[in-house]
Amino acid sequence: MIDKSIPYVDILMKREAGAPIPNFPLPGGYRFVLFQEGDETEWAEIESTAGEFDRGVDALAYFQKNFMPYREELARRCTFVETAEGEKVATCTAWWSYTGERRDPWLHWIAVKAGYQGLGLGKSVVAEGMRRMIAIEGDRDMYLHTQTWSYKAVNIYRKMGFEITREKGLGGYDTNDYDKAMEILKPFLR
Repeated sequence: MIDKSIPYVDILMKREAGAPIPNFPLPGGYRFVLFQEGDETEWAEIESTAGEFDRGVDALAYFQKNFMPYREELARRCTFVETAEGEKVATCTAWWSYTGERRDPWLHWIAVKAGYQGLGLGKSVVAEGMRRMIAIEGDRDMYLHTQTWSYKAVNIYRKMGFEITREKGLGGYDTNDYDKAMEILKPFLR
């Protein structure tokens, strides 16, 4: 869950090409499924209950604007964790962003629905997203954006081979205050 009691600072993280992907299998009773038409409402619910958006309607509007124009890509890049009953409870999207004219692989909008956090689903969906990204884009440097409010996720990403980077201007993110972020994260990093 997001912790808004600490200062917000953007964080950019990088996984270097060739770094191993740890194996974090899903717990029993869960499976990976890919995006299908209509899943945008479940994506919005996951993201809003995880605290990434204040309202589900805002998450849905974001998804429709930024992802729905690429339906074919969504069907191979947007992964969900689904319960045996068919409820989607976690997501990760193996997308891309541009740094200047260079297109880089980026993991976007990683979230686990409130009520399902702490079960290992986050590690599993990140690992699956990374494997999917490598299958689509090749084993290249991979990036993600997060924030100090998501320090628990930062620890997961570090287990997955991502490190906080000092680089600026990646993927259109102009802000990346490494020193300030590290000072805030110091008591939380494992």
